[in-house]
Amino acid sequence: MHSTLVSFPDGALLGEGRVLIADQDSSVIVVDATPFHPVDHTWPDQPGDSGTITLGDTRLDVSEAVMAALSDEGEFAVADEIPVKRGAEGWTWLVGHRVDGGIPASVAAGGSVTLSVDADRRAGLSRGHTACHLASLALDAAVADLWRKEIGVDPLGNPDFEGRANQTSRIHPDGSVDEYRLGKSLRKAGFDSAGFADSFAEREARINEVLAGWVASGGESRIEVDGPSIVDRRTWRCTLPEGEVGFLCGGTHVRSLTEFSSITVALDLSDPQLLVMTTTAGPA
Repeated sequence: MHSTLVSFPDGALLGEGRVLIADQDSSVIVVDATPFHPVDHTWPDQPGDSGTITLGDTRLDVSEAVMAALSDEGEFAVADEIPVKRGAEGWTWLVGHRVDGGIPASVAAGGSVTLSVDADRRAGLSRGHTACHLASLALDAAVADLWRKEIGVDPLGNPDFEGRANQTSRIHPDGSVDEYRLGKSLRKAGFDSAGFADSFAEREARINEVLAGWVASGGESRIEVDGPSIVDRRTWRCTLPEGEVGFLCGGTHVRSLTEFSSITVALDLSDPQLLVMTTTAGPA
């Protein structure tokens, strides 16, 4: 068995596949190739796609695509039950399709199926993920002057606040919520947390100004892949007025910033030790 071939990086919403595993215990179907994007079990920022699987006259609703893995010893694990990180040796990495209501007996290994992704949900999640990345870059730029020590830089050359402080990221259709630690370790790294708190409203306005300019530029957005399987490296790239940026990223994205009418953020510092950034993406 080989790792699942995936077509979602190209924007695919439809596909054909052959059933490899129909696991009754987890209500998960694994096929050899799929257009579905799965939620990552180690960094579950973007939810998995939903949609349908059709086998003859049988149509099954897929509630969410998830990661699955099969060990060399035959252990099959799904989602957060997978005991290792994606790509670990000794495991074959797969995309599972969690179906509602159990798997009927007519769905068995070897059967050919048609897979269809919910297009509206995919589009909303793609906008949410691209907006999340752009908001993080704009946040880095807006707080760049608050660093008193040199740290690593982001793709635009600004101090990488996102990489240093982000503790959770949750993407949803047309938006995301990110949390950043502002505690002692960040201050020791050279960040002026007190200065940030004193200029909180100014920083938020600066982020939104930058984002408005980027949306107006209408730059290209795309995913580059190193190979066709779920374990091959994927990189998101986007053309901004400052130049092209890129992140290693396993999610889905828009094709162009013209797909947005706006991207805005709201910052919450109710807890002085925790910055919460809520990003909202307006569809074009």
